[in-house]
Amino acid sequence: MALKSKEKVLNVTLKKAPSGINGFDEITDGGLPKGRPTIICGNTGSGKTVISMEFLVKGALMYNEPGVFMSFEETKEELATNTESLHFNLDSLIKKRKNLH
Repeated sequence: MALKSKEKVLNVTLKKAPSGINGFDEITDGGLPKGRPTIICGNTGSGKTVISMEFLVKGALMYNEPGVFMSFEETKEELATNTESLHFNLDSLIKKRKNLH
């Protein structure tokens, strides 16, 4: 019976939330798991903030999805300033009530 149980798990399709990030959805087979929290970790400078912000901004703009970004080192103002180079206007999204906090 254990084999049948494993077969059931393998046949379950995990629903995905598309990211809108070029190439990312292809390598993750559709995006991140939908309805589940995702933690991105890595060393300083590995791109955690960049991929997180791109996921949140594109989710808000392309899919009307809310998102949460948690940082223990950057303030909201610092984050907004740092992501302007990526052409992300966080203040504009917040004012439009895109739920990006």
